[in-house]
Amino acid sequence: MILFLRGLFIIVILSMIGVTGWAGSQQALSAFAQSPTMRDPWVIATLVDAYWAFIAFFVWVAWKEQSLASRVLWFVSIILLGNMAMAAYMLRELFAVPANGSLDPVFTRRNPGTLLLPGLLTVISIVVYLLA
Repeated sequence: MILFLRGLFIIVILSMIGVTGWAGSQQALSAFAQSPTMRDPWVIATLVDAYWAFIAFFVWVAWKEQSLASRVLWFVSIILLGNMAMAAYMLRELFAVPANGSLDPVFTRRNPGTLLLPGLLTVISIVVYLLA
């Protein structure tokens, strides 16, 4: 199961990087935000749905990460990068256990709250948004 989950989240992060890069090459994020499409009810519903899912995932991350600084950085990363940050978090957790090990530590182990990965993701997300 761990190998399957690693593969799944590698596909998630690579596909999200790919589709986001493609979308950004087709239309600037700022242009989309000002377009009439942005006011479409289904676009709004999809965005609200996605952001509630991001917040629900973050609640679990906030429980796992014991440092306030780590929690804040993960929140910013997840809100700005969405599934890319979520997949990065899951891959970090999944690669911290042996491939033939139990999933229990992935879901129940609490972390002291490292800052490197969420800090890097936060910086990347802010730079991307500033360039968009």
